[in-house]
Amino acid sequence: MTAPIPNEVRHSPPWWGKASLSLLVGGLLVMLGNWMTLWPGSYTPWYLLAGLVLSGTGFGMLTRYH
Repeated sequence: MTAPIPNEVRHSPPWWGKASLSLLVGGLLVMLGNWMTLWPGSYTPWYLLAGLVLSGTGFGMLTRYH
């Protein structure tokens, strides 16, 4: 078995938290804009899918934040 990485070595780059929160909030804003029909093309599932992908990516990044 491989030895675990010590806690003092585990750390994320300084931009990781900002990028993950930006993706999470950006995805939520895309979904909110779709719901309020602010985007061109009116209410389409593609904006919802894009918002879910952005939010999911941001959430996934936050699970790896140290």
